[in-house]
Amino acid sequence: MPNRLIIVESPSKARTLAKFLGSGYTVKASMGHVRDLPKSKIGVDIDGGFVPEYQVIKGKEKQIKELQAASRKADSTLLAADPDREGEAIAWHIAQALKLEDPDRVVFHEITKGAVDAALADPRKIDRGLVSAQEARRVIDRLVGYKLSPLLWRKVRTGLSAGRVQSVAVRLVVDRENEIDAFVTKESWTVDAILQKGASTFPARLVGKKGDTPAADVDKLELGTEAEASAVAQALGIDADGKPTPATPLFGVEAVDSRQTSRQAPIPYTTSTLQQDASTRLRFSPRRTMSLAQQLYEGLELAGAGPVGLITYMRTDSTRISDTAKSQATEHISAEFGKQYVRTGAARQRAAGGNVQDAHEAIRPTEVGRTPDSVRDQLDPAQFRLYDLIWRRFVASQMAPARFLNTRVSLSGGDYLFRATGSVLTFDGFQRVWKRDEERDRDENTLPGLDNGERLPVVDFRREQHFTQPPPRYTEASLIKELEERGIGRPSTYAPTIEVIEERNYVRQEERRLHPTELGKTVDGVLREHFPEIVDIAFTAEMEKRLDGIEEGTRQYEPTLREWYDPFAVTLSRAETSMERVKIPARDTGEVCPQCAEGNLVVREGKFGEFTGCSRYPDCDYIKDRKAAAEPTGEACPQCGKPLVLRQGRRGPFVGCSGYPTCRYIKGDAPAAGADGEGSPAAPAEALGSCPDCGKPLARRSGRRGSFVGCTGYPSCKFIQPGSNQAATGGSAAAAEPTGETCPDCGQPLVKRQGRFGPFVSCSGYPGCKYRPPKPAKTVGEKAAAT
Repeated sequence: MPNRLIIVESPSKARTLAKFLGSGYTVKASMGHVRDLPKSKIGVDIDGGFVPEYQVIKGKEKQIKELQAASRKADSTLLAADPDREGEAIAWHIAQALKLEDPDRVVFHEITKGAVDAALADPRKIDRGLVSAQEARRVIDRLVGYKLSPLLWRKVRTGLSAGRVQSVAVRLVVDRENEIDAFVTKESWTVDAILQKGASTFPARLVGKKGDTPAADVDKLELGTEAEASAVAQALGIDADGKPTPATPLFGVEAVDSRQTSRQAPIPYTTSTLQQDASTRLRFSPRRTMSLAQQLYEGLELAGAGPVGLITYMRTDSTRISDTAKSQATEHISAEFGKQYVRTGAARQRAAGGNVQDAHEAIRPTEVGRTPDSVRDQLDPAQFRLYDLIWRRFVASQMAPARFLNTRVSLSGGDYLFRATGSVLTFDGFQRVWKRDEERDRDENTLPGLDNGERLPVVDFRREQHFTQPPPRYTEASLIKELEERGIGRPSTYAPTIEVIEERNYVRQEERRLHPTELGKTVDGVLREHFPEIVDIAFTAEMEKRLDGIEEGTRQYEPTLREWYDPFAVTLSRAETSMERVKIPARDTGEVCPQCAEGNLVVREGKFGEFTGCSRYPDCDYIKDRKAAAEPTGEACPQCGKPLVLRQGRRGPFVGCSGYPTCRYIKGDAPAAGADGEGSPAAPAEALGSCPDCGKPLARRSGRRGSFVGCTGYPSCKFIQPGSNQAATGGSAAAAEPTGETCPDCGQPLVKRQGRFGPFVSCSGYPGCKYRPPKPAKTVGEKAAAT
């Protein structure tokens, strides 16, 4: 039987495929990318046509050797990386690393036996257009990173980065913050009359005032102050408590308008809409959402079905659904809910803009009959919640619209016109499976039966103050939506982009809202001034289209990159000479420093993010909510006499001199150190005799390789007591128990220790003496019991 080698990226996908492909196939994983640009240099020949210099990723040599060995044994090799641009590039790099000549490529849009068999029956060659498009993106990102980031290091702060997509994302967050800062609040008032019919009451909102002429039947009425709202109440005979008086007129029903409306089902998920809904409904970060979706796609072990992929490929911008999936959904909906719930006519589709690739189907379950409840006990809670969301969204997309009876009633009270609205759900349609409780409550807003000419009494009168609100700050979900709508980035880049700008401390999250940091504002300002195209939203979206053109074959690789790089290089050269050093400004909080009472507290950018400290630094070193706050111990430093304080270090609490950095005394004379000079400033040292080399006290410390007894004179004296390294001996302080015997080799006491395979006896002089007494021979009875 011929042996075919299939190479995928991940071990989990390999395990799923191997279990249902049979003995004629060998499935191996490349563990992701195998080659990339070098980390130590730019790795792109700019003058030679932007030719990248790829090298094997460090640590992947062994993996490549294993794949080469498997490829030599196989009759044929199939490259089955993920079905997207990045997956195509991974497949090409594997072929180059393994020196495969024109290998076949297969793509699995879902990991099910039927889909895999169909893909294996229809292999193709590697798409060089996809590879070139991915390569162009990688080269541009490398050039931006290696050319622009060092400039930011010199002019702003070390460790900063700029990127083609991340810089635009930061700009959007900064722009929104500027909109909020510039927003001017406007006051307004609403007036509601609570009317009664029989046992029912309902509100009617003031919408206008009757005009004085036939040409103006109704004037639109806007109330800007409380006085204007009170004037309406007074004109209708309402008292100061909002209650009607004998002077309050009855409200007359002028018109009743009822009509049927429908609400269409949502469209299936794309990558961005899945990330948005998972954020708002499940409170999952984009990164967590994609990680869970990857697990559901690659396959999980299900009872009675074996390993199987539960959803289709999760990086897509298409809402298209295959005919087979539609048929399965129709059958399921008819059986579960009835034929009246099946959608008729064409499904609603998202408008296909110029940035939609439409390379894959929308995200959907691979088998609609595999309901969430049927797999609940076989998935972990997070996997189940995401699968439930995807399953319900897909099923709802194939269901009939929900129908409502909406009623609008116009009423008159004195010279004023009021309006009441009601909505009654007459057919739930897709909402049978896709509805949130708050939506259910909003939809059920009923009105009593009303007829023209009816007169209704007022039972209450409500005046409410409102203020216009600034645009909301972005959440991770709404920023992804904005990026997608503006054509910035692609499905595979949304989650990494959000993660990068948060890790770089350009934005921070507060109550799930994204706020730009002072660092983010500063970097954005520098880029806008000196590199406007890098952060220009329209230019970045246009660049995405050009790179897509390489994939489609309408543009060439080198001219496209040259068209971008030459102006960028000129701008970079100009910025090198004209850009001045930029200081990240401190933001005043308006609070007075509690330590010196002279300076104000300001928010500054530190190495590890924002912190609040005194504006008089370094004269005053107060830091608000300092996690490593120095607490006095009541002792004096033996070296300089200043108070000792308890501080928090990277490896835990320690006691040191308050005069640091002038005095560097640490109680115990040094952070705990082993033979390698590394350790942790832990609790005060416990005296255990004197050092035989220098006479200073010995103390037990906790080092990287376990606890040990060493000289407190470290680093001047590096003495370590033999046999005290408990990690090396496999024991702990309590585990080393004297046996009462002495070592026949060196005369030191024998001790009983606890090792990985149970207790054992050895010399306390380890590692200087490695003596262990021989084990007694087992009796015949002991051997039989062991057997």
